[in-house]
Amino acid sequence: MTIIKIISIITFITSSLIADIKVVNNSISKSTLIKTLKGEKKIYVSTRDIVSSLSARLYENSERKKLVLYILGKKIKISAGTSFLIVDDVSYQMIDPVQEYNGDLYVPAEDFFDILRIVAIPGLTFDKRKELIEFDVVRYNVRSLKIEQKSNGTIIRINTQKSFSDRDISSFINKHGWFYLTIVGGIVDTSTLNKTITRGVIRKIESDQINETAQIAFKLRKGVISQEWYQNHDPNEIVITLRTALDNNVKRLKNVKERWHLDTIVLDAGHGGKDPGTSGKYGTKEKDIVLDITKRVGRLLEKKTGIKVVYTRTEDIFVPLWKRTKIANEAGGKVFVSIHINSNPNRKVTGFETYLHSHDKTATAIDVASRENAVIELEDKKINYKKLSMERKITATMASSMFLKESEALAAIIQEELDKKLTVPNRGVKQAGFYVLSGASMPCVLIEGGFVSNSGEEKNLKSPSYRKKIAEGIYKAIIKFKASREKILAEE
Repeated sequence: MTIIKIISIITFITSSLIADIKVVNNSISKSTLIKTLKGEKKIYVSTRDIVSSLSARLYENSERKKLVLYILGKKIKISAGTSFLIVDDVSYQMIDPVQEYNGDLYVPAEDFFDILRIVAIPGLTFDKRKELIEFDVVRYNVRSLKIEQKSNGTIIRINTQKSFSDRDISSFINKHGWFYLTIVGGIVDTSTLNKTITRGVIRKIESDQINETAQIAFKLRKGVISQEWYQNHDPNEIVITLRTALDNNVKRLKNVKERWHLDTIVLDAGHGGKDPGTSGKYGTKEKDIVLDITKRVGRLLEKKTGIKVVYTRTEDIFVPLWKRTKIANEAGGKVFVSIHINSNPNRKVTGFETYLHSHDKTATAIDVASRENAVIELEDKKINYKKLSMERKITATMASSMFLKESEALAAIIQEELDKKLTVPNRGVKQAGFYVLSGASMPCVLIEGGFVSNSGEEKNLKSPSYRKKIAEGIYKAIIKFKASREKILAEE
């Protein structure tokens, strides 16, 4: 931290003194002195000593009595006899003018440090009574951003100096077309961010520091279908995706959605073949249980509705995760339902839950996704995952996020209908990063129908009548979702 102390040197105005202010720099445990001119209720500080104490750069035009300070990336122009500072071509006015003494320029301390705190050093404080300045030079932890334009949206990458927790980050779009990102604990380099070259759906950027919170506002050129943020594998990056209609044709997308009807559903029985999935104490295999439930759901749909049913597997064979989503997309599926059975080291845990695809966020959800994704190790074409770049992951996320609200609605209905059929706990709707759901261009969910790790629930799952209840609950949920979706389309 930096500290400044005052001593008398010269008469400047009535009873005026030259003095030193102690400057404490917290970031490098450094203490230095800055010369001052002191008068009645006035303190002026030496610009040369400020530059020295901050290890900054100085450019001098002695003929014109001007100095240019380069402090933490900011260009500050100071001229004798004027009360204006020019910071990166923006004017700031002080109450009193700059004074010249002995070849140096002295700026009014209170005004100058107030401006310096706003434009360059958020942590700076000036105590006039104690004649002390404290600041932390290394303060910015939200440093820059980059915008990338894609065919179906815009990606914003924000470079940070630390990893923020999810609870510290929030976002929303207001009715005037501004997208706001708020980072609690963020200290933003407003000058750098505001100068970022805009492209894609971003028209303008305005960043602001509000106490210990950073806020970045993006003016949108047009509406977006969905917005999502998450922290990258790089802990020093926040990635935002703003999805727009392909070819910027919102009207075309609306017409397509108006013709959308649930006429094809893809049912995915998890695991299979060399991948048994999880198993119970008494040898019950996940792959067998979920195949039976999946077929029961399919038979109900085929028998009682005109919906076309597409299966990713109808027998005990191994199907790679990437191929399951490929089957769904190529079949023109309008809904993708992947059926699984759960497991937990705590054998007392029971219940059913439904997942959406997301890069979220809880430890439990991550554990479930990790177990389901572990099948990748059994696949021959591992290149499909090992060479999956972040850009492709982002693109997949943008594709699935278009149907996020519909997926949420379907998941909620499934939990509601299964709750009517089963007596075990309803564990609710959750989110996790399942590869089998990634990139599905339709509403998609993954159902965990129970815990085979629990001996009582394993016994239930081995019972055909119990599996029938699960299948009926899923079937009724699909029918209810179909009716609600087509009612909305009919009203539009």
